[in-house]
Amino acid sequence: MRSVAPVASLFAFVLAGLALLGVPDARAQYFGQNKVQYDQFDFRTLETEHFVFHFYPEEEQAVRDAARMAERWYDRHTEVFLHRFDEKKPIIFYANDADFQQTNVTPQPIGQGTGGLTEPLRERVVMPFASSYGETDHVLGHELVHSFQFDLGLNADSLGIQLGNLPTWLIEGMAEYLSVGRQDSHTAMWMRDAVRRDDMPSFEGLANPREYFPYRYGQAYLAYIGGKYGDQAVTDLFKRGGQVGLDSAYVELFGVSADSLTNEWAEATRETYEPLMKGRTPPDSAGQTVLAPETNGGRINIAPSLSPDGRYVAFISERELFSFNLYVADAETGEVIAELDRAGTTGHFNALRFISSSGTWSPDGRRLAFVSSEDGDNQITVWNVVDEEIERSFSVDGVTSMKNPAWSPDGARLAFAGTDGGISDLYVLNLETESVRQLTNDRYADLQPTWAPDGETIAFATDRAETNLETLSPSSNMDLGLVDVSSGEVTVRAPFGDALHHNPQFAPDGQSLYFISDQDGFKDVYRMDLSSGDRFRVTRLKTGVSGITALSPALSVASQSGDMMLSVFADGNYTGVRRPAPEAQGTPLRAASTAGGASAARVPAAADTTTDEAGTQSADTSRVAGLLPSPATARDGLIASNLRDATTGLPPDSTHYDAAPYDPTLSLESISRASGIGVSVGGPFGGGLAGGIGLRFGDMLGHRTLGVAVQAQGTFRDIGGGVSYMNQRGQLNWGGSLSHTPLIFSANTVPFRNDAGRLVGLGSVVQRAYITSASGNASYPLSPTRRFEFSLGGTRYGFGTNVRTAGLAPDGAEQALQNQFGDRTPKYLATASAAYVRDFTTNGLTGPLQGGRWRLEVSPTLGSQNFVTARADVRRYFYAEPFTVAFQALHVGNYGASFSDEFGIGNEYIGYPYGQGFVRGYSVQSIANGIRENGGCTRVDNAPTTSPCAEIDRLFGTRALTTRAEIRVPLLGPERLSLIPFRYVPTTLAPFVDAGVTWTNDAGPDLFTFDTDSADTTIPVVSAGVSARFNILGSLLLEAYYARPFQRRDTTWELGFRISPGF
Repeated sequence: MRSVAPVASLFAFVLAGLALLGVPDARAQYFGQNKVQYDQFDFRTLETEHFVFHFYPEEEQAVRDAARMAERWYDRHTEVFLHRFDEKKPIIFYANDADFQQTNVTPQPIGQGTGGLTEPLRERVVMPFASSYGETDHVLGHELVHSFQFDLGLNADSLGIQLGNLPTWLIEGMAEYLSVGRQDSHTAMWMRDAVRRDDMPSFEGLANPREYFPYRYGQAYLAYIGGKYGDQAVTDLFKRGGQVGLDSAYVELFGVSADSLTNEWAEATRETYEPLMKGRTPPDSAGQTVLAPETNGGRINIAPSLSPDGRYVAFISERELFSFNLYVADAETGEVIAELDRAGTTGHFNALRFISSSGTWSPDGRRLAFVSSEDGDNQITVWNVVDEEIERSFSVDGVTSMKNPAWSPDGARLAFAGTDGGISDLYVLNLETESVRQLTNDRYADLQPTWAPDGETIAFATDRAETNLETLSPSSNMDLGLVDVSSGEVTVRAPFGDALHHNPQFAPDGQSLYFISDQDGFKDVYRMDLSSGDRFRVTRLKTGVSGITALSPALSVASQSGDMMLSVFADGNYTGVRRPAPEAQGTPLRAASTAGGASAARVPAAADTTTDEAGTQSADTSRVAGLLPSPATARDGLIASNLRDATTGLPPDSTHYDAAPYDPTLSLESISRASGIGVSVGGPFGGGLAGGIGLRFGDMLGHRTLGVAVQAQGTFRDIGGGVSYMNQRGQLNWGGSLSHTPLIFSANTVPFRNDAGRLVGLGSVVQRAYITSASGNASYPLSPTRRFEFSLGGTRYGFGTNVRTAGLAPDGAEQALQNQFGDRTPKYLATASAAYVRDFTTNGLTGPLQGGRWRLEVSPTLGSQNFVTARADVRRYFYAEPFTVAFQALHVGNYGASFSDEFGIGNEYIGYPYGQGFVRGYSVQSIANGIRENGGCTRVDNAPTTSPCAEIDRLFGTRALTTRAEIRVPLLGPERLSLIPFRYVPTTLAPFVDAGVTWTNDAGPDLFTFDTDSADTTIPVVSAGVSARFNILGSLLLEAYYARPFQRRDTTWELGFRISPGF
């Protein structure tokens, strides 16, 4: 027979020991989605004066340009931070966002909304090239602000800056302000919206990123502070706030409280924007609201695309709350008539591109083409909307990132914007031959193509007239380009001069071009007559026509009917608004016009100063609506001066930087310790030490990691250690580990008495297990939701007995005790495993909400015991807003294993609160305590464990089957995810039913006997009750459950607690 307590404690100690040693445990990746490294990039390095760039050959030209931009940003940032680097900082560039999402620098998945990141361990800036040099320059400047922040906070010890004391709005707002400045029509649109709905934040409110987007509000607030006190005050606030706290820093630096200055900014913002919005159209009157929550849409309805006849609109929305998906709706009612399979649950693609791209209809209105991701690259996918089936997908060699496909009028071709080597160009795909022709080939940005009705011309957005490649002075502004499809000749049109023009759409007659522009600081829709150059204002909104980013598509014109669909920003959301063709013609602007065009030259369609019918001036000098409020003028201040000056700090174009092979040397990344380190001398167990230390090493790209750990808890015999290695350079992730873990599993004290029965001495017996293991493991992810896992390893279980005596112990006492307890024979086990894992869940704040996951695994074991473990764990989650119905079925069978193993090798245990198959209400410790206090033990003759009670024996076996079901009721949490909005402690209530049964090779399960008084140890145990899960500060998930365990006689109800998310 085996003892219950040693088995349970040894199992727990082994897991705890492995965790302390930092050695990978197979359970660590039991479920979870994958970050797939589809490609093996041939990285090289390039050193400048202050940075080390990491790149691969196809992006070398773009990286050399970015290197010059980075040195210019360094010069700008040193001036405002008054700080210089002591060592060169690494910058890792990827050619596009599809490649960037494969980076190993961070283990976290990277979403489409992430344009770059700066991580603190080694202060690495990691980013992809954006679609334009202007956006790349902006993101690079933004991330290098973070590099300065980390350098000040982590390396400048004398400053004592505590980065953890600083709110997100200050960290991210500073990065935006220092890299963009005050002239930002996109952020201004957000601020006008806040003023319009009287929702400017207080100082306390700014700290809530869910309510007030820190990038936009932080940028606007710091622009005001920089304008009032000088831009140096922005970095001073960062430094002093990190030292003494923001409240004290405000008083010290500005002589006012944080609340007062924040209220002053809010009032200045109102006073600036309210007059500018007067007389303009409220967003809810922009047209017929079609896509909105009240019409069964979502809060974010973006990238509209009207069918040629204007009857249907394709759009992207989070209307199902958890992810963005592609829908087709009636263009007048908003009724959804088709929905694309959720990305990751279909075999056709892994992700849908939604932030910077929209779909396009075939001329017959039956099919929709859009950009998706598959195997690490973008592809164009064709969806038959009528049959709701994916028909075809196209990928293009060398073009791993695509945006905005446009179907030609003859239905034979698709134009799209593609990125190759960090540079965007236009391409045309022949649908029949699948051949691709590159229309443009230069370092300028060419985006958002759209076909003229005659199929001979493509209009697009471009920065070719705005960007100076010699001085690398890229502009956030874009013009309109027209390319002749036959010859490739490009003409650039700039209807409003120095302003943003994007998202062009042809009118059905091909004589006019619709587009979005911020020429007066507001993002509105305009129409330009291509022959005369006359311009017409179509919208005049208080907020703006916009997608998620400044360049996101937000306008669609039906190619046959001329109807229009807009994405209108209001109340922090994006609404789909329809305008029929007669209401989309616009009102003329009064200024004289200039017609014509020239190849590769920007031709203004009219003078830069215009007045519309309402008498509103829209010259570049009066674009106040696009400025962030500040006591200073638009051109005042250090930041504005730096952004205007493209040459200071910029290395000459002739500067040559030598490229070298990438050095994969491992370097120390972090040191961790557990519970401090201490030393003891003497005592019943002798001298020893306690504590632990772990070292993590990695290469610069995160491809290879090495962990080394040492842990001591007791005498010198109790020193353990481990080393682990992982290589994630390719799609096959592989590694190995070695570990030695000493564990005390038994400690006994033996009294010695004389003939008179008096105590004369003591003997102490300490028994240890020495677990030495070596393993190799591999994981091959097929997609973000599917993977294979493999492992091979061996373990030696050695044993030792340490005997000590004290007092007047009889002669030979130590040897007698040694003989009595003795050393056990070592055990040797060799194991192998193979598993298939799928996980397509959507997680909430206390557990999964939607989707499913399963794990199918087989693992043979040879050696001191020979058996095969089979595991099948299947879980499904069905969401019906706001409730989730969750199910789990788990079988673990150790086929051929002996139930009599002293240490439970090959045994299963469903009474461990942190096990995968735990049945709530049946913790062994709880049952033992209940029997001791209340009785209720059903005695068993010849029990398989040392417990004589069936209530305990039922929880052990070599095979186990458990099932669980619960209805999750989100009581507290975010507004759209809970019954009661209260985001501070998200809480879920869940009525549940659990059931489990164990059995052995000798006695099968009796699945249909539920007698409480039965002495049968193979009948199921069942419980029902209610669970409450609490998310405490986003870092601790606590479950409290109140269960009725039907197969227990010692108690009627049990209250239990454990740290665990929902299964």
